[in-house]
Amino acid sequence: MLIDNHGRPITYLRLAVTDRCNLRCFYCMPEEGISFLPKPHLLTFEEMLRMVRMMAELGIKKVRITGGEPFVRKELMSFLRALVAIPGIEKVNITTNGVLTEHLVPELKALGISSINLSLDTLDRERFKEMTRRDELPNVLRTLDALLEHEIDTKINAVVMAGKNDQDILPLVGLSEKMPVSVRFIEEMPFNGSGLNETAFMSYHKIIDIIKEAHPSLAKLKDAASSTSYNYSIPNHLGNVGVIAAYSRTFCGTCNRIRVTPTGTLKTCLYDDGVLNIRDLLRSSTDDVAIKETLTQVFTNRHKDGFEAEANRKSIVTESMTTIGG
Repeated sequence: MLIDNHGRPITYLRLAVTDRCNLRCFYCMPEEGISFLPKPHLLTFEEMLRMVRMMAELGIKKVRITGGEPFVRKELMSFLRALVAIPGIEKVNITTNGVLTEHLVPELKALGISSINLSLDTLDRERFKEMTRRDELPNVLRTLDALLEHEIDTKINAVVMAGKNDQDILPLVGLSEKMPVSVRFIEEMPFNGSGLNETAFMSYHKIIDIIKEAHPSLAKLKDAASSTSYNYSIPNHLGNVGVIAAYSRTFCGTCNRIRVTPTGTLKTCLYDDGVLNIRDLLRSSTDDVAIKETLTQVFTNRHKDGFEAEANRKSIVTESMTTIGG
């Protein structure tokens, strides 16, 4: 097992397979999008599989596939079939916006994908169009129906901003009444290409207060070890709700996650600016033992929390979340 310099086990890899996305959510990137990287700059699927095999040998047990939007990358399903077969990898999860996913749900179920995080910030079609700059809500909702039909564990992720979609909190909570889903509300982060929108920021405390005002019987659940969300139940609801203090960074003390960006940059914290380029290592060396020694060294020099990581950056946070892995 990998243990970092603060005594935290590292068991979870978030792997971004692309920086491209078919939505243009304003809290993630500018309307005109970003300058997407040429294909040679990205990790190949073969390189990703080699990397995951090494990390599995070091103690990584869970992989979450992210983007951008992972399903815009060609041959993703072939990659997933190889990924789930890697010895030591016990869970493979996916984060998607659901636009392209509906017809793939049966195969994802057959592959044994453990859970899907579905990004959904509003149930209002016009507001969805305003926030994502695309009219794709019907496709997302069909994906949600397919996930439930095939009994895939589903979490709905909603980034909440005052004056943008705070009126959607309670309608989204309402999904948990009739559906066995976990609806999680996420604090906005500064990864939108320009920095945090402080006037729209809503803390996790405010979000909980809004839910509790409408549902006074809201009850705290026992959170799993290393959970990023504070989870709650509402009587007679099939599902549950949660909040993720992504900007307040209250869960750093039990963090078991590392990230690899589409270009192979290893981030031992979301808020650092990268500690190692695995792509360059993979392309310059066939010695897996030496690469694993390098990885182990990096993992044992993690920042204690997101604030320390941000303070030690070479520049302020301005990158888009799509270049990091959502």
